[in-house]
Amino acid sequence: MLETPSIRRYSFIVTPFGDDVAMGSDNPSGAVNQQERPGAEEWAVGFVDGEGCFSISVVRNTTCRSGWQVQHEFAVTQAASSRSALEYLVEVFGCGRVVENPRWDNHRESLLRFSVKRRADLVTRVVPFFEVRPLRTAKQLDFEKFANVLRLMQAGEHLTESGLRRIARITEQMNRRQRSRFLESSEAIRQPPRTTTR
Repeated sequence: MLETPSIRRYSFIVTPFGDDVAMGSDNPSGAVNQQERPGAEEWAVGFVDGEGCFSISVVRNTTCRSGWQVQHEFAVTQAASSRSALEYLVEVFGCGRVVENPRWDNHRESLLRFSVKRRADLVTRVVPFFEVRPLRTAKQLDFEKFANVLRLMQAGEHLTESGLRRIARITEQMNRRQRSRFLESSEAIRQPPRTTTR
């Protein structure tokens, strides 16, 4: 007996960032099925090149064994009127969230940030995405350092004093190229490494 062939239904929709027209279907969508959105990855690369940030910080945290913690974030910031573009990044990457940053300056609208902080998402989704689709500006160098630090952390380097120093030196070469507070800290300079007794 012959079965009725499946006929896919397509529709045209206006994307959240302008007059571009995208073709959609009743097929599954999401980060796994990116062939539904031709150009989505290239758009994301360009958007991140202009508005994104890969940041690593070594911050004081007394609950950590060493007293210091490595924080990592991939973020893209926009005014609230561009929320749909940030929500589209959540869809493209399949992770992250859009959070509001209250503004205390004279701007009339809130600032929103697409943020990915979870290391597993950074390692399995964000880093592979940009390794396959490199950024085209100097931001690529920051991404490479960011990915390097994440690899060091996956190897447990952030749990040792020498690893923290190595990571702090890398952070000094990223973004605004500021001196690491960890490297300036008299505690980090003078304090012998803690030993654990069992």
